[in-house]
Amino acid sequence: GDFGNAKWPFGLSHNRHGLAGAGWARQQNVDQLPLATSMAGVNMRLSPNAYRELHWHKAAEWALMLNGSVRIAAMNEDGQSFVDDLTAGDVWFFPAGIPHSIQAFEDGTEFLLVFDDGKFSEDETFLVSELMERQPKEVVAKNFRTSVDSFNKLPDGQLWIFPGTPAPEDIEKQNVTGPGGVLPQHDSYSYHFSEQKPLNVPGGSIKVIDPATFPIAKGFSAALITVDPGAMREMHWHTTSDEWTYFIQGKARLTVYQAPASSRTFDFAAGDVGYVPVPNAHYLENVGDEPLIFLEVLQATTYSDISVNQWLGLTSKQIVKDHLDLPDQVLDNLPKIKPFIIPGNTNLSTTNFTGEPI
Repeated sequence: GDFGNAKWPFGLSHNRHGLAGAGWARQQNVDQLPLATSMAGVNMRLSPNAYRELHWHKAAEWALMLNGSVRIAAMNEDGQSFVDDLTAGDVWFFPAGIPHSIQAFEDGTEFLLVFDDGKFSEDETFLVSELMERQPKEVVAKNFRTSVDSFNKLPDGQLWIFPGTPAPEDIEKQNVTGPGGVLPQHDSYSYHFSEQKPLNVPGGSIKVIDPATFPIAKGFSAALITVDPGAMREMHWHTTSDEWTYFIQGKARLTVYQAPASSRTFDFAAGDVGYVPVPNAHYLENVGDEPLIFLEVLQATTYSDISVNQWLGLTSKQIVKDHLDLPDQVLDNLPKIKPFIIPGNTNLSTTNFTGEPI
């Protein structure tokens, strides 16, 4: 059998540039990766002090800061306001329809956006500049109880990404509140994921974020995974969601198995997107000489998977032996816990990995 393409390098996507060198964005959706029907991604860069203009989307937006720092602001349906400063490794989430803005600080920023719709397009964003432009000017004046002359300097066309006035260092100067007050902490649109300690395991580490730690992002669960050279993200599959993967650092190899009788192998590098539909089994092997760092995103209320190691380790030894005819030594060493990552040899020609039980 055959398996569809599961790889898209962001470097092949069209780079749309903002105004006056203020930044750029490139996207991946079903047009680039037809297999990715449940999620789409955008890689965006804002130059120092630049804005991603006030906007909202039809889809929910989950974001990971890749570098730099930003100030984000939003308001919900109850008039509760929100503002926060984020840095590399932090996460934000805006539900569909929630208006928000993003401004880079003086160091600029780059971030990754994941949307819960494979057909999402960055070009179909609802923008405050277009909102004003597409309404009769006298209606806009009536809405804001002023003269039409007040709107003579409205932007001509989209702002999208544009240069801005530097944000004040003191966040309180931009913390505007009304009778609705501020957004409760439990409903915060941001999570300082950079401050969460990873779970260190032999061969690497894993750091999980899901609605248990970030409640507002009800349908998003993710894992930031580091795999040492020669090690691998173990053979596994997910039961409730497709997996959207972004490679941040290093080189990886993935083979995906799909019934009936189909498999395909892909090589990935930093800046690539991978996609594995549920419940196809796969692994990710570090085939480079530096730590492999990647993000797994699921449309799920809990980050979970089925570990092939653990499954066979918790199945009767005789049953596994009758199926696979494995030696007793292998059967006796099957783990009863989920390893997540399997240590390995940096010599990629090695075929004997006999070692201590996990």
